Amino acid sequence: MNKFWNWVRNEDTGAAELIFNGPISEDTWFGDEITPAMFRNELSKVSGDLTVWLNSPGGDVFAASQIYTMLRNHKGKVTVKIDGIAASAASVVAMAGDETLIAPTGMLMIHNPSTVAFGNKEAM
Repeated sequence: MNKFWNWVRNEDTGAAELIFNGPISEDTWFGDEITPAMFRNELSKVSGDLTVWLNSPGGDVFAASQIYTMLRNHKGKVTVKIDGIAASAASVVAMAGDETLIAPTGMLMIHNPSTVAFGNKEAM
């Protein structure tokens, strides 16, 4: 299964690093998304300080909220480094860090909640 994140070990410090690259989703439709339940399982295998490299266009805000809470509850310092974009729901994940940093060329995009509705007059 493809994932939108990858774990690496920092060779200098031995600390865990999370490369978080892609959309955030509650369900997997194409096999490259990850559910918060799957993320929780892998995060539980990591202890100590954690650096999260974040580059995501966003996605499901409720899934992002779950990931935010998991990172906030992680034992050890969590540093979030936005090296690309943290847009929409990914901006929620970006705030999970004890420290959040952004590259000079990075972008944080926050917007008002939005939705789409569809249906006939009875449904609406």
